[in-house]
Amino acid sequence: MLNFTNFNSIVQVIKHFSNEANCYSFLKHQRWSDGVVRCPYCGSVHIAHRNGSKQEYRCEHCNKSFSVLAGTIFENTKLPISKWMIGMYLISSHKNGISSVQLAKDIEVTQTTAWYMLHRVRALMKQDESRMLSGNVECDEMYLGGRETNKHNKQKVEGTQGRSTKTKTPIFGMVETSYTVDADNRSHIHTYARVMRVENCTTKTIMSILENNVEEGSCITTDELGVYAAIDRSEKGYYHGVVCHKDREFTNAEGFTTNRIEGFWGGFKRMVFGTYHMVNRSYLPRYIDESVFRYNTKEMSEGERFKLMFDIAFRHCCGYSHVRLIG
Repeated sequence: MLNFTNFNSIVQVIKHFSNEANCYSFLKHQRWSDGVVRCPYCGSVHIAHRNGSKQEYRCEHCNKSFSVLAGTIFENTKLPISKWMIGMYLISSHKNGISSVQLAKDIEVTQTTAWYMLHRVRALMKQDESRMLSGNVECDEMYLGGRETNKHNKQKVEGTQGRSTKTKTPIFGMVETSYTVDADNRSHIHTYARVMRVENCTTKTIMSILENNVEEGSCITTDELGVYAAIDRSEKGYYHGVVCHKDREFTNAEGFTTNRIEGFWGGFKRMVFGTYHMVNRSYLPRYIDESVFRYNTKEMSEGERFKLMFDIAFRHCCGYSHVRLIG
């Protein structure tokens, strides 16, 4: 069984995935860990190698041909799988992301191909919205875009300051904080983010998001913005902690703070402005998912995060091969 802890440097990744045979062997083990090849179309285990190929199979039940790549983000690729392996490691290990231009240089492909790879890999980073947030949940909103400083006078739009959505896209974020105690009685803080693009940040929109994502009776901490006053009137029984930023308060008297969600915004802005420079609004949800994935896996090693991406890819084998890029 492959030990992913060895993959904590790009050198180890390149060394292991130096040829296509190793790559296919790795993917085969990831997909069929019990060693039994199953047809992705009918589930049959009556499989034969196709035309003597070790990588191609034919199902004797439904008579369809397939490979270990069927139904994955690698399906129908014309690139060597070794480049996908190295590319996925680079994408998952860079703290602030990696641009398509840089990825193209690193794995020797065109910028268009690198851009395509990035979006396919981002499909694996989609947020899991199946569980409710609970305990102490910090909430805040931010507005992306709208920088008028460097625009020509003819292109500048008036009235875009503050929370205007004329040229800005509102994003709402939540960070759950939990605590664990280890065997040496040391306390550890764990954070988990959920972030989404929204049409606006009105009371109706915010409360709908909170009631659909935060468990009853949880403590919700926000700043003093008026839209959050409705939390006190919610039938969900939330406890509302308020941090008054206009009074330069960063932790209130009860010990509540919004520093963790503010920290997430800092990392998100570094990724967008520092690495990608410009993000199309149509693709913004995918960049948000990427940032959340990095934030929620920050306690993992590079090797563990690399393994997680493959676990997701093969857990939903039939869901990613035909991902349609928006726009």
